[in-house]
Amino acid sequence: MEERGSPDGDPELNLDQGPEGLETPIQVVLRVRPMSTAELRRGEQSALRCSGTRTLHVRPPGGAQDVVFRFSAVLDASRTQEDVFQACGVRRLGELALRGFSCTVFTFGQTGSGKTYTLTGPRPQGEGVPVPPSLAGIMQRTFTWLLEQVQHLGTPTTLHASYLEIYNEKVRDLLSSGSPRPLPVRWNKTRGFYVEQLRVVEFGSLGALMELLQMGLSRRRSSAHTLNQTSSRSHALLTLYINHHTQMSHMDPRVPPAGGKLCFVDLAGSEKVAATGSRGELMLEANSINRSLLALGHCISLLLDPHRKQSHIPFRDSKLTKLLADSLGGRGVTLMVACVSPSVQCLPETLSTLRYASRAQRVTTRPQPPKSPAIKPTQCLETEILQLQEENRRLRSQLVQIDPKGMNSLGSGL
Repeated sequence: MEERGSPDGDPELNLDQGPEGLETPIQVVLRVRPMSTAELRRGEQSALRCSGTRTLHVRPPGGAQDVVFRFSAVLDASRTQEDVFQACGVRRLGELALRGFSCTVFTFGQTGSGKTYTLTGPRPQGEGVPVPPSLAGIMQRTFTWLLEQVQHLGTPTTLHASYLEIYNEKVRDLLSSGSPRPLPVRWNKTRGFYVEQLRVVEFGSLGALMELLQMGLSRRRSSAHTLNQTSSRSHALLTLYINHHTQMSHMDPRVPPAGGKLCFVDLAGSEKVAATGSRGELMLEANSINRSLLALGHCISLLLDPHRKQSHIPFRDSKLTKLLADSLGGRGVTLMVACVSPSVQCLPETLSTLRYASRAQRVTTRPQPPKSPAIKPTQCLETEILQLQEENRRLRSQLVQIDPKGMNSLGSGL
C-alpha cells in the first residue's frame, strides 16, 4: 500500500494464518540492505526510513513529502539473516508443504539489492571454505528445519529436488550432468505448466541437498557491471518435492511425484541498462530480464482486476510467468521478499520495486492440497486379478457339480 503522510492503520496481516478459506493474500516482506562501501565513500545518504515493524518511509529529493508503504513486515539494514528467516514465516510454509500444499518463496528487486544474499547467503570465499552459519540464507535455514521435521514424522517420507534457470527465455537444467540445452515448458490439466525432461534428484540428508544447491549456484549465469560484481543474469527456481509413502505406491520416474512442494525463486534483478553500463551480451541479458519481469508485473496487475474471472491472464507471455502461474493465481501459498537499496542514486528503481511489491500483496490465491490420483498400486491390481481367477475356478467347479451336462454344452467359454 502506498500513501502520502502517515499510515492509515490497516489491520496487520498474520504471517501464520492457515490456507483454509476461500482466498489467501500473497505475503510480502520488505528488506532494506545496508549502504555499500562505495555508497558510503561517495557520502550518499539513505532515502529510506523504517517506522515500526511494518512501515517504510521514502524521502524523495527536494524536500517533498514522504511516500509511505506498508507490508507484512519491514526489516531495516540492521536485521540479521536469522531475523529475516523468522520474520518471513518460512517455517509455516514448510508445515503447509508437509501437509501437501504447494508453497513458493520468491525474491524480487533491483540488481544489487541483496536478493540472492537473502535467499542463499554470500558466495563461498574459496573451495573448502564454508560460509559462516550466521550468514546462511533463507534456503539453507529452511533445508535444516525441514529435514529435522521429516525425521520426526510418523510416516516414511521421500524428498526430491529440481533446480533450473531461465536465461534469455530459455530453460536450463542446473542439475543435469550433460551439456546444457533448452528444455520445453509444457502444459496439461493435471500438472499445469511444467518443464519436460527436467532432472528430479532424490536426497536424504542436508549435505546431499547442499551439494545440489552449490552445484546449481556454480552453474547459474552471472556477470559483473557497475551496480553488482556478481549480478545474476537468470531467474532460478529450486523446488523441493515432499512425498509421504502412502502417495508413492504408483509413480512414473519421469514425472515429479504428486505431493507437497516448496519452491524457492531467485529472480534476476530489474535494472536500467544505462545505470549498469551494460553493452553487447550484457545489454541483451538485461533486456530479456526486464521483459520477463514486465510480463510478471502485467499478470499481477490483471490479477488485481475485480473482474479477473472474466479476464485473460497472459501467463503464457514468458517462461517465468508460466512457471509462476500457480504461485500467483492458482492453488498455492506464496511469500514475496522484496529487497531494496537505501541509496538515493537507486531511488527510481527502489520506488518501482516498492510499488510492484505493494500490488503483489493485494493478489490472492485459493490454496488446495493436491488430490490423490485414483490409481491402484500395481501390486494391488495383481492381487485382485489372482482373486478373480480363483473365484472363476470356484464358480466353474460349482457349476460342474450342479449340472455336468449343461456345463459341457457351455464348452470352455467360462
